[in-house]
Order: sequence, then structure tokens, then C-alpha cells
Amino acid sequence: MTEEIGSQQQTGFTEQERVTERARRGQMYRRRRVIIFSALGLVVLLLIGGGLYTGAALGTPLPVLVPTMVVPSADLPTTPTVAEPGFGAWAIGIAGVSSGTGGAGGSGGASDDAATIPVVDSGGLIAASNENVPLPMASITKIITALVLLEAHPVTGGDSGPSISYTAKDLEIYRQVYAANGSVAPVSVGSTLTLRQSLEAMLLPSGNNYAISLANWAFGSEAAFLDRARAWLATQGLTQTKIADTNGLSLEDISTATDLVRLGKLALANPLVATIVAMPNAVVGPLGLLQNTNKLLGNTGITGIKTGTTDTAANLLFSANIPVAGSSVTVVGVLLDGKNHTVINTAVLALVTSLAPGFRLVNALTAQQELAHFRAAWDAAATARAATGVSIIVWGSTTVTVSVALDSVRAVTRGEKVGTATVRAGDHQFPVSITVDGAITDPGFWWRMAHPGGLAQHPAL
Repeated sequence: MTEEIGSQQQTGFTEQERVTERARRGQMYRRRRVIIFSALGLVVLLLIGGGLYTGAALGTPLPVLVPTMVVPSADLPTTPTVAEPGFGAWAIGIAGVSSGTGGAGGSGGASDDAATIPVVDSGGLIAASNENVPLPMASITKIITALVLLEAHPVTGGDSGPSISYTAKDLEIYRQVYAANGSVAPVSVGSTLTLRQSLEAMLLPSGNNYAISLANWAFGSEAAFLDRARAWLATQGLTQTKIADTNGLSLEDISTATDLVRLGKLALANPLVATIVAMPNAVVGPLGLLQNTNKLLGNTGITGIKTGTTDTAANLLFSANIPVAGSSVTVVGVLLDGKNHTVINTAVLALVTSLAPGFRLVNALTAQQELAHFRAAWDAAATARAATGVSIIVWGSTTVTVSVALDSVRAVTRGEKVGTATVRAGDHQFPVSITVDGAITDPGFWWRMAHPGGLAQHPAL
């Protein structure tokens, strides 16, 4: 008994106290485990969360760049004043640019200081009156004859074409035309002329006899020529033009100012015809010096094309070079049914002189012109610019517009094409590439990590 009491006193704990102590220690151990595992769980969560954040930050794609557009300045059309003849039927059309250099041209009309400035109009005629009224063409018919002949017997380069021998039959044609009071060019039996010389005899002094002789030579007869000529007129779309002979002596050779402007453009497009009709005179072999009946050549830029005369009226199909902005705009016009050639010539000179102020040079785009700005959320920026310029010459009433179409881009490199600007004038279009002058690339690791959500689509700045 004494020994048990001593033993209890030595340990200092009763059985109950030992049970309680063991329970307390177990609880403390469990708490420690909870704390340790909680800490480990937190670390794991942090690691997972950090991985997700890093993955999101580094994996977010770049947003589409939203541009701030720079609208090109508008070009306002004008209303030109033309010195209208006040009689007959007349019309004017643009044939193109014949010479000069300026700030546009080349492929697609893009600017190039060494290229010809393109000229455009709103399509069709730029000025006219009674343009669809059919009237006798008179000797303007010979332009049709020349073009049909050269379609059958082309003359290229410096060539003069085949040689043609003239016989007693041609002398008889000469006598018949002369007796009918038609204009003639001399002919001698046994003479030989090239096709070019023969065309000069037909077009310069308006030799009606040569129109007949050439038709017989090329097609065998006037009737065969007329069949070919009528088919040619249909092919060219000259539906308001009717011919009854080779030279215009018949009053049934009729056309409209609209068709004759088109005919004049066809004449200028043929190098040989264009050369001949611009000659004031020519020495033609055995025929000697032949004078052009068009007395306006060289006046106010007039370069052709053909006179026409009936017993009661005078006509003139003409071409002229109009100086505009360092270039020369070629126009084709016609004036029909004047009282005489003095009246016709006075009216044509006034008309041509009045045209120059009606044309205007439009610098629709300049090279490197700003068209849009890109700025990213990380302050990288680039400007979209026109790769080349476009300058065009237009008739006053022609509307010129510029439209800009940009590609959808998320990043760009310097010089990259990002769209197209299109200059429109009448029925013509001049596309220009748009490139950027800077680079917008990925902002990189540190910016992405420091700007959560920074790559969300942002508005233009």
C-alpha cells in the first residue's frame, strides 16, 4: 500500500490524467497535420493559380487593331463654260493625253513624276448640241474609206504600203468627178503611187476621184467596198452612220455628231491616218504639192482631221491638243451644217479656245499620304500611308472620289501592305496599295504579365 502510493506520487498523474494527456497530444498532432496540409494545399493552389494566370497572360492572342481613319479631302466638280457655236450639230469628246509629264500615270494611274498624267472624263461627250441629229457628212466620209482600206491593207511603221498603178479607167473617174463639180486630185495614166501617197491624194486636197479608184483597187468595185464599209461601221458601233458612196458626194452619206466624234477617235488611233490628216501639205511624187483643205491646222492646237462641203453647208471633223497642267489633252470634235467654212472655222476656234479652263488637275492622292493610324494598348503605333500618288486630269463636271479599304490585322511589320485606296473618276478606277510606316508586334513577356486583361479588344486611340 505504501509502495503504490509512492509510485503514484512519483509519476504525479492518475490514470484519468494520463488518458486526458494522451487525448490532448493527439488533438495537437491532428491540428499540426491540418495546418501542414492546409499550407501545402495553399501552395498548390498558388502554383496552379499562378500557372493559369501566366498561361492566360502569355496565351491571349493579340486583338484586331482598330484604325483611326484619316479622310482624304473631297474634290468638288465644276461647271465649265463652253463657247457653243449656236448653230448646226456639234460635239466634243476626249481622246486622251498626247504629251507632257506630271505627277501621275504608269500602271493603274499611280503617281510617277516621269509618267504622263492620265486624263479621264465622265464617259461619252463632254459638251454637245443636236448631237444625235443625222446630217450629211460630205467628205468626212473619206475617213471611213481610209480606215476600211487600211483594215484590208494595213500599213505599219515607216512602210508606205503596196504600189498602185493608175490607168485610163482612173483618168475617166477623174473626169467624171470634175464634171460633177467634185474636188479632185491630179492623176496620170501609167503613174504609180504607194498606198500612203494615194491616201494623201484622197485626204489632203479631198480627192474624190482617189476615193473611188482606191475602192476599186482594194475591193474590185464600189459596191464591194460599200458592203465591207457597212460591216465595218456595224462592228465599230457607228449605228447612226449611213454611207452611199466612197467619197461623200451623195447627200445620203449621213451621220450624227455623236458617231463622228467616235470616228475621229478611230482616225487618231490609226498612225498613218493621224499623220496624214495633220499635214498642212505634202509633195506626192508625180502629183506635186498637195494642200490640205483644213486651214485650221496649227491654230489653237488643232491637228486634224477632215473638212466636208456640200452645196449648202460646211462641216469640220477636228482634233486639238489642249494644254493642261504641263500635259496636252487631245480632244476630238465635229461641227456640222455651218453656212460656209469661214463660219465653221470661226466657231471651232472659239470652241477649242474655251475648253482649256474646263479641265482641271486633281491630286487625288499624294505619295505617303496618311490614310489611317494604328495604336496598340502597349503604345506601339504605325501609320497607314498611300504607297504612291494619283494625279489625274478631268473635265470639270467629273466627280473624283477616294475610298479606303483596310485589311483586318493584329500585328504589322514596316512596309507591309494593309489595304487598298481606290481613286474613282467617271468610269475609271486607279487602285493604290496602302502600307504602314512602322511595326506593331507582340508586347512581350513582362508587359503581358504586368497587364492582366491588357490585350482585350480596345477602341481606337
